[in-house]
Amino acid sequence: MARTAKKALEELSRRGPHEVLHGDLAVVGLPGIVCTPREGLGLPAVAFGHGWLQPPRRYLGLLRHLASWGVVVAAPGTQGGLFPSHRLFSSDLRTALDICVNVRLGEGRISVDGERLALAGHAMGGGCAVLAAAEDERVRAVATLAASETHPSAFVAAKAAHVPGLHLAGANDLLAPPVSNAEPIAQAWGGPVQLRTLKKASHLGFAEGRHWTELLLHGRSEWGTQRIAKAMVTAFLLRTLTGDRRGDALLEGDLPGAAIDHAHTRGGLVSVEPADKRKSRRRRKAA
Repeated sequence: MARTAKKALEELSRRGPHEVLHGDLAVVGLPGIVCTPREGLGLPAVAFGHGWLQPPRRYLGLLRHLASWGVVVAAPGTQGGLFPSHRLFSSDLRTALDICVNVRLGEGRISVDGERLALAGHAMGGGCAVLAAAEDERVRAVATLAASETHPSAFVAAKAAHVPGLHLAGANDLLAPPVSNAEPIAQAWGGPVQLRTLKKASHLGFAEGRHWTELLLHGRSEWGTQRIAKAMVTAFLLRTLTGDRRGDALLEGDLPGAAIDHAHTRGGLVSVEPADKRKSRRRRKAA
């Protein structure tokens, strides 16, 4: 386990030990991308929601990164038009989790533990992840990147999210400024929550590559923003879903330009009982 936040950032921002496969969710009826380790049983899984007008491929580096650390990731490609339905997209995120749990992926060499499920997303997808978490008792953790308000309201839904939440926002985000988006979500959050505002991050800083929406929306792809996001989300999901503590120092400590917002942070993410221990405890009680 890394002893400092800087060392944990260096370790978890690098590719993990697993070889990665990726495929098309449309094969099983839902447009989008799925990334998995080459093999593994009882793996954790996360459904990832894209931002407004952003295709899932703009997050492929993050999806592959999480898969390299042993997490199955499904990113629906639905609701990509000018007038998306946030309610339907949140439903699609839950459907993506259903697929992860019920469909044998990777030529039958991969299975997902239904008690190790999480949601994540960027911008609109982050808000929709909050909506889905409020309605799905299977979800054990939620991570958002520059989350934005939705209809129905993610602010209201956050009150019903009693699982650990990690929210990363961009200080230079003019489209979803933290004060009117990520901060109210964190303030209303029903469980342990941590908010960090990345000083140099713009709205599209979390997305990868070039895209025509750079002419319409604020910001552009930022390597430094993505590096922090990869490490933070990896540390968070490994800790909450599997009990892996190698990123604890990163979750507990401040980073240059990405300090913990203590005014909107409650509870300790590293002190939360991870999904694997909850499962073992329930088994002992049943016995």
